[in-house]
Amino acid sequence: MYESAVKNLRSEIEQSKVNQLSQVKLTIDDRMSELRALASRISYDEHLTPYMLGHPLYAQEAIRTLANYKASNSIVEDLLLYMHGDSLIYSYRGLADLSVVFNREYKFENWTEAEVRRNLNEIDRPLIRAAEMVNMNLRQEQLLTLIVPIKTNDPYPYGAVVYLMKESKLTGVMDSILNDVNGSNYIFNENGEVLTTNTRGGPIPGGELETLAQLKPGIHSMVLAGEKQSVVSVQSEENGWTYVMTMPSHQFFGRVAHVQTLISIVFALVVITGSLAAMMLAKRQYHPVKDLMEFVGIQSGAALKASNEWDSIRQTIRDYNARIDMQQPFVRNQCLLLLLKHGRPDDPEMMQTIDNIGLGFSGDGGVYLTAILAWDDNSEQRHHSEERHYVRDMLGHFEVEEVGARVFGVEFSAADQLALVIALEGESEKLPFQTRVERTIEAVQLLIVDGLQSMPYIGVGAAYEDLDSLNQSFVEAAAALEYRKMNGRGRVTYFDQLAVPESGEEGSFWISRKTMLKLDQSLKQGSTLIAERIISDIMDTLKKEPLSVHLLRCICFDVLNSLLRTASELGMNEVFSDISVLASFETLEELERRLVSLASDICLQVERSTEEKRDTLIDDIVKDVDDRFSDYTLSLEHLALKYSVSTSYLSRSFKEKTGLNFSQYIWRRRVEEVIRQLETTSAPLKEIIERVGYLDAPNFIRKFKKETGFTPGQYRKLKASKRA
Repeated sequence: MYESAVKNLRSEIEQSKVNQLSQVKLTIDDRMSELRALASRISYDEHLTPYMLGHPLYAQEAIRTLANYKASNSIVEDLLLYMHGDSLIYSYRGLADLSVVFNREYKFENWTEAEVRRNLNEIDRPLIRAAEMVNMNLRQEQLLTLIVPIKTNDPYPYGAVVYLMKESKLTGVMDSILNDVNGSNYIFNENGEVLTTNTRGGPIPGGELETLAQLKPGIHSMVLAGEKQSVVSVQSEENGWTYVMTMPSHQFFGRVAHVQTLISIVFALVVITGSLAAMMLAKRQYHPVKDLMEFVGIQSGAALKASNEWDSIRQTIRDYNARIDMQQPFVRNQCLLLLLKHGRPDDPEMMQTIDNIGLGFSGDGGVYLTAILAWDDNSEQRHHSEERHYVRDMLGHFEVEEVGARVFGVEFSAADQLALVIALEGESEKLPFQTRVERTIEAVQLLIVDGLQSMPYIGVGAAYEDLDSLNQSFVEAAAALEYRKMNGRGRVTYFDQLAVPESGEEGSFWISRKTMLKLDQSLKQGSTLIAERIISDIMDTLKKEPLSVHLLRCICFDVLNSLLRTASELGMNEVFSDISVLASFETLEELERRLVSLASDICLQVERSTEEKRDTLIDDIVKDVDDRFSDYTLSLEHLALKYSVSTSYLSRSFKEKTGLNFSQYIWRRRVEEVIRQLETTSAPLKEIIERVGYLDAPNFIRKFKKETGFTPGQYRKLKASKRA
């Protein structure tokens, strides 16, 4: 372990230093590239052309532009612009004579005015001068000078951009990256000359500096100034500069020397503290199990009989899963009942639940239809709830594979009746559609006979291609069943096969019972458009038939009678005060207008009655919430399923009734109950919070304090002190 640790640590340290120095190289290279790019931008700037600089009107604008360029780079101490052959040089402060700038404002230690002029006028590629002492207005500063000819990369430049940079700016960049290095850092140009140095320790002789400048990239071990040093060298591919970092070897690999001691100490600490930490961690990890056990005990209402906590929790989870499995048939029944009564709901969540039941088709699609099963009033089986539950479970969901049918049983409020939703897949090449329906009904009858030895009467509605019309099929199934009761023919009645008298000689024509049943059902459902369409179809049929006036009036009065009977059932007694007006008509068009108006009034009354029932329903729901707000399983979705309404409708109606949305109302009721128990009981806070159905006590306390300004414990003490 020790040898492996030493080897890996040495490799890690070496790579770390190489990476750090490479980062220095990349950072400074980027800064130099920025300066060259800035010079290129200056060369193409229309405000800094020789013409603009020499123009008496535009020179000031050029100087302001130079100031903007200088401000855009933090590493530059000063930026100067020079045009070949000119005696003036330009900066962000203005223009001045070249001699004044380099003899008074910037007086270099080793750079004479003649060399300045020669460098500015003759260089055709970037030139950087090593850092040297410069007198700057009564102060001295180590400056590096970078001269970039413009235009850049042009064999015949017309000027130069001069950058003056403080050496401390570059060494500051190096220090910020190499902050944990206690050695010295050097930058050599492509000719091996020292551009800048940041020395920590004694100076290195010149001959050794030349050796450093010629090192190949990598890590080297050398003796410098009489001391063994570890040297890291990297070279820039962009400008050929060499970056070197030197550090005493005992510091470079200082951490390696401590590895053996460190491993021994760590091993001892692991032995001593590991057991303590494991015990503390085990104790801490037991708290969630303890809390879960307390919750299990509260929910079960009695002590759990198990050998240990895990068995108790496992048993409780199994019990909850069993309860969920028991609730699934109820949820499915509520969804299908909602579909039969109200058609396809607009609520996406409810539709997701309905789709999960398995009503969808794959491939070529299919059709939906409904059937209603009813037993005789004299049948003894209806008195046995166990047998009825057996029928419900048996017909809950099964498939008739030979005809591609899926059947779902639905309980509804009518006594001794059970609805079936039938989904028929695609089309069959072997069997006609009606045959497939009949075989499905036969399969249902066989199941019932095998289970109960009693045969129900069955009404079957028409088939539709979408779920939107499934409620219409349900109404037709009920109408078919009612037709069978009146005519007493057979055990199975198909709505599509109800007898329709054919028109023949006068006296044999009459509006079919099938049409009248549909009209009655459309009125009772409050469907104005369907009722108007049926009335219009009846009137069109009467216009085409060659009937005597007396028979025609009798048929018309029969249609009118049907509407009046429905109005009477709805308690619309005011309709009968205008019965003379309704009965006195001269043409079929006049009668149609009056029938449509009456049908519209009836449907409007149905809607009003429905709204009144809905108001009562919302009152019942609010009362139910007030009674069950402490049940942690109570949710908007469960209430929607229970009362056969959509989640969006219930949410909107609940807020209109109470002024709060469902979650806010539950929270308000729970807070009120917690406050009441805090003031009137001495029960523990956690127990009170769990009693009101809130399982996350810390979250409840946080929200309680945000709303009241006190934690529940502080609130209880405050109330107790006030009473005292």
